[in-house]
Amino acid sequence: MLMFFLWIMWFLIVFHIIVDIFRNEDLSGLAKAGWLLFVLVVPLLGVAIYLIVQGKGISRRTGRRGYQGASDLGPYPVATSSSGGDVRDLERLAELHRAGALSQAEFEHAKHRFLAY
Repeated sequence: MLMFFLWIMWFLIVFHIIVDIFRNEDLSGLAKAGWLLFVLVVPLLGVAIYLIVQGKGISRRTGRRGYQGASDLGPYPVATSSSGGDVRDLERLAELHRAGALSQAEFEHAKHRFLAY
């Protein structure tokens, strides 16, 4: 059972590395092909070296992807923290409504989304 779990974990790690290779905007097409070939031909060594060389970039790209996903939810501000973020975002939403940037229906819809959290 432990070997099966480790085997599944290994495939998840390799899959995550391969996705990160394609997501990496700093690499050229040839460099991406080289990393992909290296990870697929010599997996243990390829993954280890990729993690050493690109380790900080992996977390940056993953975090940026998560932030972009949150911003793709719509034109309204989305609360991203539980420490007072909702209140500041609601205040900003009210300011947009007072300035005329949001109609009453848009304001009510966005306010409902905030309060639904």
